[in-house]
Amino acid sequence: MSTPSFRDYLFPPDHPRVADIRGLNAREYAEAAKTDPFAGPMIEGWQKLYPQPFTGITSDGVRREGLYPLAPAGPGEEAPAAEMVAAARKLLGTVTADQARKLSYAVDAPEWQSWANPEFMQHDTGLRLDELEPPVRDAALGVVEASLSPQGFELVRNLMRINGFLGDLVELPLLMNEFSYNFALYGEPSETEPWGWQLFGHHAALNCLVAGTQLVVSPVFMGAEPDMIDAGPHRGVKVFKERIALARQLMGGLPAQLRAGATVYASMVDPAMPEGRLHPGDERHLGGCFQDNRVIPCEGIPVQDMPPEARELLDAVVDDFIAYLPDGPRAARRREIQQHYGESFFSWIGGWEGEEAFYFRLQSPVVVLELDHHTGVFLSNDEPAPFHMHTVVRTPNGNDYGRELVRQYPSAAP
Repeated sequence: MSTPSFRDYLFPPDHPRVADIRGLNAREYAEAAKTDPFAGPMIEGWQKLYPQPFTGITSDGVRREGLYPLAPAGPGEEAPAAEMVAAARKLLGTVTADQARKLSYAVDAPEWQSWANPEFMQHDTGLRLDELEPPVRDAALGVVEASLSPQGFELVRNLMRINGFLGDLVELPLLMNEFSYNFALYGEPSETEPWGWQLFGHHAALNCLVAGTQLVVSPVFMGAEPDMIDAGPHRGVKVFKERIALARQLMGGLPAQLRAGATVYASMVDPAMPEGRLHPGDERHLGGCFQDNRVIPCEGIPVQDMPPEARELLDAVVDDFIAYLPDGPRAARRREIQQHYGESFFSWIGGWEGEEAFYFRLQSPVVVLELDHHTGVFLSNDEPAPFHMHTVVRTPNGNDYGRELVRQYPSAAP
């Protein structure tokens, strides 16, 4: 069976899905999207969720305390705080006074929860990169680069490049281009006080907080439609291939009884799913934008029941998910996740062989990792396909946006 190609699902240029919005810029489309039959209901639903007071994702509606102590990072696990501060100050030195006011928020501002991953701009938080002069734009991306691993920054940039590639394919470059993303700072850049930044737009959203030597990058949303670039200056870019291959190996390597236990639904659109399990935009994933307080019950099989070889594959999946972190914070995060394997659950929806589309989730008191294959938005596939996926990283029980660390910080005391 041949591998499906995204090019088989390109809309004709005169198809209403693309023709009706051609020529609109991001701000014009933000208004038009409110009455769009696809985007409109999503926007209406999300408006009910933002802004709500932040609690954090839980598995049962009760936030578990004591999971994220405010303490210096271990030796070799420190955040690149000095590099991050230097990059942020460079950015602040390049912006105008008006841009600086638009760029910066309090470290616990509700605007931090305004991020979203669709192509339409629901909340105009911070500065829009494609509206900035190149030196300012590059300085903003310099903050991102200083905070992430080299491979993490390259992945983010590749997702942005794929977005530009998609915009060119469907002739919507004003809506989807390499820099159609918002960037904001939260708090005052400091090597001692908590502060952070946010980058969000179509298929790439990262929220980063540094508190002394601790680094939290969560929530993270990364996705792609399509998952590769096959023409132009960035030809050869591919994303999430290894993660998907590892997940298939993991599922295929489980004993049949455990595989059956992990499979919550056999089909990606399963009649057994309760009402609301499928979201028009999020589809199967649960921890997307505006879901900061969602209750997500654990499903599937306990990780501690996996045989050792499956656990090793799970470790590799986790490593791929958190590879955006610099080496030190990544080691700390890996250890935190593994220490809670005794309370972790792995669940799956769909098939796992060949090119079958699937969804999976790893969930524990300290992490939610999701990957979901999707139907087309700017491609015409009406069934989930392997060339369109969303991935999510959440830190439940209150430490998305590093909020639990901020809450404990001496300067935050009343």
